[in-house]
Amino acid sequence: MSDDERELRPATQVVHAGERMPAPAGAPTATPVYATTTFTYATMREMDEVFAGAREGHVYTRHGNPTVDALEEAVRALEGGRRSVAFASGMAALHGALVACELRPGTSVLASQDLYGATATLLAEVFAPFGVKTETCDFGDAERLRALARELRPRVLIAETISNPLLRVCDVEQTAAVAREAGARLVVDNTFATPLLCRPLRHGADFVVHSATKFLGGHGDATGGLVVAREEEDGARLYRAMKLAGGILGVWEAHEILRGIKTLAVRLECQCENARLLAERLAGHERVARVHYPTLEQRELAARVLGGQMGGALVTLELKEATREAAFRFMDALRLCVRSTSLGDVFTGVLHPATASHRELAPERRRALGITDGVVRVSVGLEDIRDIVTDIVRALEA
Repeated sequence: MSDDERELRPATQVVHAGERMPAPAGAPTATPVYATTTFTYATMREMDEVFAGAREGHVYTRHGNPTVDALEEAVRALEGGRRSVAFASGMAALHGALVACELRPGTSVLASQDLYGATATLLAEVFAPFGVKTETCDFGDAERLRALARELRPRVLIAETISNPLLRVCDVEQTAAVAREAGARLVVDNTFATPLLCRPLRHGADFVVHSATKFLGGHGDATGGLVVAREEEDGARLYRAMKLAGGILGVWEAHEILRGIKTLAVRLECQCENARLLAERLAGHERVARVHYPTLEQRELAARVLGGQMGGALVTLELKEATREAAFRFMDALRLCVRSTSLGDVFTGVLHPATASHRELAPERRRALGITDGVVRVSVGLEDIRDIVTDIVRALEA
């Protein structure tokens, strides 16, 4: 025991004993959880240099944390961008990406009509009051998209690689060409595809967004979001938006998502194969009017954009009895599949878009987009496909 320790009273010792130990001699093989809000240095000069950006390091977890850094680097590498920034949720990440695009009063956004309901609401209720106008169109209609972009000269184009919930595939390369011609930035939500099926930055996107709550985490136990920028300058604006708005990802969630990513390849391969088999099995069912699945409906485009034979891990059903009551009866009859308001988990989850993901859209708007009350989205999990099929067919026939 040192002389300093002998002079300290118990109330002081319980606060400081065991803290700020030297770094261990062995390097950890898994990223530790740095459960600290602040970081200290031997001198104020060192701390000042870190604050100023002249020295590598951390000072405050809102500005950065080693655990979160590791997750950001993993997703940056997967997407092939210059910088990745983590946020507290997928919606916070999407908001950060739009802020980094420097939307100002009088600027406009050209959005795909096939967007997650909350994304449309974000544009309408958060950005519109500040004078940002949003127009929507079918991004699958290249001529209409190009004409609107020439007319509006938007600041941002925004789309999803695989849309929610009707699973329409976006021709990212074609959309990026339209964005460049209009002098706009292209933001692509790649949550449904993940970097294993598509890397939008390689197709010309400027920002790629993920709700890491979904496939990246994959186990239904962590909420988070990430944005990857193609250019360093955009990455710097993205980081500043995160730091100032404060929607940071917690270190425990970062650790869980980083651990989930390690099994993404094996999970997704199984889920995609299960989804394909489920879609093919249900395509002719007497109680199903239509099955939405990329490789069934858009085989050529899906192969080109998604880079192979896999069409994703979601299947969307349109029931012949296109009513809320029929959808609820079907979902209530499920025994194995879980009624869940998320997706991308290891278990098979079902969701009713009209009352969940697209609830905030006006009913007439939902119907115009093809999202009737009889639409049910299935996020296919890792269970034996025979058990998934049995459960869904039994519920359809109930």
